[in-house]
Amino acid sequence: MPLYLCSSPKNLIAEERKPAIAKELTHIHCDVTGAPSSFVHIFFVNQDDEGDGSVNLFGSIRGGRSDDQKTEITSRMSAAVARLADLDPASVSMGTVDVPAKWAMEGGDIMPEPGEEAAWFAAHAAKAAAS
Repeated sequence: MPLYLCSSPKNLIAEERKPAIAKELTHIHCDVTGAPSSFVHIFFVNQDDEGDGSVNLFGSIRGGRSDDQKTEITSRMSAAVARLADLDPASVSMGTVDVPAKWAMEGGDIMPEPGEEAAWFAAHAAKAAAS
């Protein structure tokens, strides 16, 4: 958590460009939210048909982010996908949905609320050391 799905027609985004896109999306999420990069997950979904040549980027993010943060995430990420995949920016759409932290798990533990990551990592490390 967060989870980003990048859906596009098969072969629209070259396979060799996907690692750079994933790295940039992770960077943007962390830059905007302050979340640790280990929390960010990026998946690419290839549609079987040719579609209309567009990319749909969808992010499921922890609730508590401001409207300004969500606007920055969507604008920066959609622009990054277009630039790195060499696509027309108008062909990339994006949306996000807020998910309460308590509805998600990472490493076997319920996710922390935004801003509570340090305490979560300490408790997670202590739990792992005890087992």
